[in-house]
Amino acid sequence: MNEIALTVFQGRAGDHNDLAIPAAKAVGAAYEARLGIKPTIIGEPEAALNGNWEPELEAAMPSLRAMSAHYEIQMKRGKGILTALSRCAVALSTLPVVAQHRPDAVIVWYDAHADLNTPETTTSGYLGGLALGGAVGLWNSGLGHSLDLYKVILVGVRDLDPPEQQLIDDGKVALIEPQDGMVDKLRAAISGRPVYVHLDCDVLNPGIVPTDYSHEGGIDLDQLNKLCTVMAESEVIGLEIAELQNAWESNGAAISPDALLDAVEPLITKMGDYSHLKQ
Repeated sequence: MNEIALTVFQGRAGDHNDLAIPAAKAVGAAYEARLGIKPTIIGEPEAALNGNWEPELEAAMPSLRAMSAHYEIQMKRGKGILTALSRCAVALSTLPVVAQHRPDAVIVWYDAHADLNTPETTTSGYLGGLALGGAVGLWNSGLGHSLDLYKVILVGVRDLDPPEQQLIDDGKVALIEPQDGMVDKLRAAISGRPVYVHLDCDVLNPGIVPTDYSHEGGIDLDQLNKLCTVMAESEVIGLEIAELQNAWESNGAAISPDALLDAVEPLITKMGDYSHLKQ
């Protein structure tokens, strides 16, 4: 069992609104209470710019570089990685470091979207939609691109742009759709390899937790728990949770992340035996 490094990202990362930064803080606080681990805070909260990818990346770059440096330290120390992200764009800074240190691992990417666009293919201009594309080197984010596309397993993705669909059709990236047989298909795709997990909360059905995007046809928390149990059959390098919002609307009542954290508990237990501390 590895010691777990708990990290909370609090900087800008292409935010459309100001609901994800406090949600990441809440996830960090919940894990601090559950595991007795004090989180490392990266970045400082700032108001959302809600802009195009290029100025968003420039504004986020100091915090993203700090995140990369922090991951370098934790990966060299061999710690289990548990991270509360705000937006999925922060994966631009985390995944290349994980891939560099653990080239034997697969990245299991839970999301309603593939996020494999580039500045040339994006139709929205949203930085988050370029996150995985940057990590695998489809474009140069300035944060590294050491992740091989064939080591990515997309899970629950159901809103694809044509260039992303082409990558799947060409067999360059694996996709496990949200349908019957997901558990067995995921086990086969992982094939015993170590896993690092990116969980974008819009992979879930709308109405389960607040997210920026809502797409029908996702998975529920029970399905997520079963998938996490399968991933925990392998070595779990880390988990990053992204795109959770702390309320259903601006100035709304804060929601608890506990049900979500319960669903991913098998991953945490595998990383470090802290299950006896669960509140």
